[in-house]
Amino acid sequence: MNSSDENRTHQQLSTQTTLVTAGRDTKAQKGFVNPPVVRGSTVLYPTADDLHAHRGEYQYGRHGTPTTRALQQALIALEGPMCAGVGLAPSGVAAISTTLLAILKAGDHLLVCDNAYRPTRIFCDTLLTRFGVETSYFDPLIGSGIAALLRPNTRAVVVEAPGSQSFEMPDIPAIAAVAHAHDALVIDDNTWATPLFHRSLDQGVDISIQAATKYIGGHSDIMFGTISANAKAWPQVAEAIRLLGVCAGPDDVFLALRGLRTLAVRLAHHQQSAIEMARWLQARPEVLRVLHPALETDPGHAIWKRDFTGASGLFSIVLKPAPQQAVDALLDTVQLFGMGYSWGGFESLVIPFDCTTYRTVTKWEPGGPALRFHIGLESVDDLKADLERGFAALNAASL
Repeated sequence: MNSSDENRTHQQLSTQTTLVTAGRDTKAQKGFVNPPVVRGSTVLYPTADDLHAHRGEYQYGRHGTPTTRALQQALIALEGPMCAGVGLAPSGVAAISTTLLAILKAGDHLLVCDNAYRPTRIFCDTLLTRFGVETSYFDPLIGSGIAALLRPNTRAVVVEAPGSQSFEMPDIPAIAAVAHAHDALVIDDNTWATPLFHRSLDQGVDISIQAATKYIGGHSDIMFGTISANAKAWPQVAEAIRLLGVCAGPDDVFLALRGLRTLAVRLAHHQQSAIEMARWLQARPEVLRVLHPALETDPGHAIWKRDFTGASGLFSIVLKPAPQQAVDALLDTVQLFGMGYSWGGFESLVIPFDCTTYRTVTKWEPGGPALRFHIGLESVDDLKADLERGFAALNAASL
């Protein structure tokens, strides 16, 4: 089955079935369900004529193996018919930096949402600046008003839906329509929802990035990134991947493919548990507000409901004013919520954060200390009991 035939086949299947079947060729795999982990650099050619013509399905390990091909085919099927290709990177940051280097040059102007993943901002403000690219930041809620910020040399617009700490929900179709009218590309960090819950390429995005370290991997044991692009942007992305030598290790590719097979089941559980926990936290007397676009009270709920088919396990809360030692007491008391700077795995996590340290065009005035939660696959009753103990410690330390 060639790739176009496979894409047509998967368009007729449910997404859940596509996740299980896409990228599998049991005949080529000698009957085994999963592809082998191909660890290789050199590919031998049978004849001098084949060598001169670079003839063959594979030419060099960095450019692809049967293992990477299987994952790429599965991700293309998940992204949908607008996806022309998927690049694999050794981390989410590598996916972001490779994408920006692929499409920008000295003298270009880049627009980035003010709630973007902080390493994205750091890359733009350091390396891109040294390369002669100017970055401006914009209010993630600007919508079609972004037209006022576009310049003749604006090459791209970067959005994140929702922001991975403060959870504002941008209007991606509105932003994309304006950007495309000015011949600018739109790049979306789609790590929070994954293409399972948000096919951003269908909504005008040209390049969709994921830190597949998170939900694609799903088990907190790999570093991985993906770059999915439409037909307009894919040639530039593919060229940059080749010239920069970007490639992911074979074992991580295999683990990402394994994680992809259970993505629908895991995300359904993350979503259900996270919404239940978010509603429970809304009712807590210590909580000022919950930042979760799937909640009806959230300012971004209407856009989420229009553009997304689900929500993941990541959201934030703002506590009522409390001293730092009280917040630390909560963090030190909980046992099921680990403190760590990632998310998307099977385990629950919590970190404090403060956007005032890096916001430049919008003010972060939450009204109290902020915590970001990732709700894992544990029992929500156990998670609630764990937080009950944490809140008791917070209240005791606030006296």
